[in-house]
Amino acid sequence: MRATLHPCLLNGRTGDPGLWLEALHQSEAVLLDCGDLSGLAPRQLLRTGLLGVSHAHMDHWAGFDRLLRLLIGRERVVQVVGPAGFAARLWHRLQAYTWNLVDRIAPVLAFEVTEVTEGPLWPRRRFRLQTGFRPEALPPQPAAADGTVLTLGALRLQAAVLDHGTPCLGFAVSEAMRINVWRTRLEARGLPVGPWLTRLKQAVREGAPDATPIAVAAPRGGPGEGRGEGPGEEPAATTLPLGALRDLVEVTPGQRLAYLTDFADTPANRAAAIALAQGADILFIEAPFAAADAAHARDRRHLTTQAAGEIARAAGAGRIEPFHLSPRYEEGEARLLAEVAAAAGRPLA
Repeated sequence: MRATLHPCLLNGRTGDPGLWLEALHQSEAVLLDCGDLSGLAPRQLLRTGLLGVSHAHMDHWAGFDRLLRLLIGRERVVQVVGPAGFAARLWHRLQAYTWNLVDRIAPVLAFEVTEVTEGPLWPRRRFRLQTGFRPEALPPQPAAADGTVLTLGALRLQAAVLDHGTPCLGFAVSEAMRINVWRTRLEARGLPVGPWLTRLKQAVREGAPDATPIAVAAPRGGPGEGRGEGPGEEPAATTLPLGALRDLVEVTPGQRLAYLTDFADTPANRAAAIALAQGADILFIEAPFAAADAAHARDRRHLTTQAAGEIARAAGAGRIEPFHLSPRYEEGEARLLAEVAAAAGRPLA
């Protein structure tokens, strides 16, 4: 399966946590955490359509001003997802600056914030440049049982609340199912390519019943012959049930990745993390401390390498990408990565 999700750890395995995610054929990108953003060019940051912030510790949040500075003067609505109380933190950040001349800036810039909490409703707020980023209430969003927060184009963002001594969000991003047309089967049945294939794909994507009528171009050499169609004219349309056309398409699941950082190794956290990362093609998971330093990890409310590997194994993750590694170990990354691999029961990709 061709990879269409292209993630990149912004600062390697030991720097400030952050993940940049681009999707093939999608103009807007996803940014998960924004500590050190120096590795991203302005043209990349300007594509940010969704910012997910796990929590407001400085190494996850300090780089927001760089993103803000680039967006001033651009027509953009950026979706922001954070834990409980995050809208207030964003507002205070924005109020560190003076906005008395924003009436001269025509392009509308807005941040729409959704707070993922433990409650049945997720609070939402909007902050617009032209009002000096005054908070505007948005209707709260009912909490989704599967943690789905929003979609961005073909991408779906899910979140789960983890405990780091403060609420901290884990994230999963997945793309919609892929529906590809078998050109050889089209040719075998004498069916042409055309806009009708988009309607076919949409019906399959929506789970329409087999009896759903699909207007298609008539097969070449079929019903259109002898009806006076001139050279270069489209064949006459006909209608076939969806069930008779399903063999023309191949449906495969979209890619899925998870991003888990900064949470204590507790039974509740493990259960939430495993559920969020279940079946992920790529799992980015923190592994700051060696297995022998479990007491230190508990005190700091972080994972050990062993815990990270065990969570990855239980989630059935494909590629495992440990990050947020502590630089305190003389052996460096090699030891920590080896311990994650041992706990996961397989080599890291």
